[in-house]
Amino acid sequence: MELSRRSMLTVIGAGTAVALTGCGAGATTAGSADGPAEGEITLLTPIYEGSDGKQLLEQKILGGFRKKYPHVKVNVDYTTYTQLNEKITTGLAGGLLPDVLMMGVGWIPPFAAKQAIAPLPEKLATAHDYEKRVLEPSRYDGKLYALPVVLDTRIVVYRKDHFAEAGIRKTPANWAELRAVSKQLTKNGRMGFDPFSIELRQCWETFLYANGGSLFSADGKKTQFTDARGVEALQFFKDLIADGSADYTKKTDLGAPTNVQTGKASMMMTSSALWKQLETQNPELIKEDKVGAFVLANRKPAMLQGGTLVTQSASSKQPAAARALVEYLATPASILGAAEQRGSVPGLNELNKTGYVRQNKFVDVSLRNMGAACSEGGTAAWMEIREKIKPTLEPAIVGGQSAKDAIAELGRLAEAAIGRM
Repeated sequence: MELSRRSMLTVIGAGTAVALTGCGAGATTAGSADGPAEGEITLLTPIYEGSDGKQLLEQKILGGFRKKYPHVKVNVDYTTYTQLNEKITTGLAGGLLPDVLMMGVGWIPPFAAKQAIAPLPEKLATAHDYEKRVLEPSRYDGKLYALPVVLDTRIVVYRKDHFAEAGIRKTPANWAELRAVSKQLTKNGRMGFDPFSIELRQCWETFLYANGGSLFSADGKKTQFTDARGVEALQFFKDLIADGSADYTKKTDLGAPTNVQTGKASMMMTSSALWKQLETQNPELIKEDKVGAFVLANRKPAMLQGGTLVTQSASSKQPAAARALVEYLATPASILGAAEQRGSVPGLNELNKTGYVRQNKFVDVSLRNMGAACSEGGTAAWMEIREKIKPTLEPAIVGGQSAKDAIAELGRLAEAAIGRM
């Protein structure tokens, strides 16, 4: 059945992500992309934020694109990741989906399953030397649907000076060591570890992967996080709070000086992009070599890999122009520009020795540990499930619910969402 725009918006609700359930929600199949690249197209993007980002995209990146494809006009529709899913789904329901879309890691299976985005030629996967791990989230059902633009990894950043003062000579190699070091560093109002200043969903997923667990089966049709690995990951947060080593109420907002920057925490889970924030807000911490980074590990090392992918609408009236823009945004020059602007990780091996990577120590750590990278998502029901992770797990952290019960409830919600696909 076809979903009308009104009914789709009803499903979305205020501030929530749409489930994309039911049948017939896909757009019409795109025409051939083999013709000349010409015409007017629209790019929907949640990145290139602020005036600097806009200048980078519209003048430098799209300036180069215009020189190569002078008969293509690109209109840019800027949004945020908070509003991105709603905007895509509204466009899909109304038949006004942008020609080229930028999406998050984990988003490809839901929109590919609904035929909202078009498969790309497999040859594009080898057009440049992409890291193997960064291409995995770009596929669905064995087909390539997107190309990586930038990555944002989740790592542990720590204060070297705090470690030195406490006589700690190496970073924790497992959770037992992490808990012990967190206790040792907690004193005089300072937390030993702040795992909560990143999105709770992403933090729990990183711990789940480090514990040897996984979110879903390889085919995306069964939940796997409901076993002991998922429960233990959530329980570890409760244990840290019980120790007094972490405090959920003291997490910081995105963009604000973090607890590690202000010295209110000795370690924290954060994004590789924190280095850029340090350069602006606390350059002295870099100059005095007071911050370092390591990859979380327990049963295995794990570094959550988020980021932004670029894909083509299946309903584009100018498929050749749309395809050309997708390819161009995933070239080395475009990727490096976007990574530098955001402090993100470029997913191209050929960029690993650039001055940007050598200078940004958190990006360098991330690239040296790409073998430990793990992505969220993996099921066509992800857009519904991802929005339920934080509110379902949070009661176990701020309230009295057990980790086992919270994970079991999330499992029931996830299985129901998968069952509706």
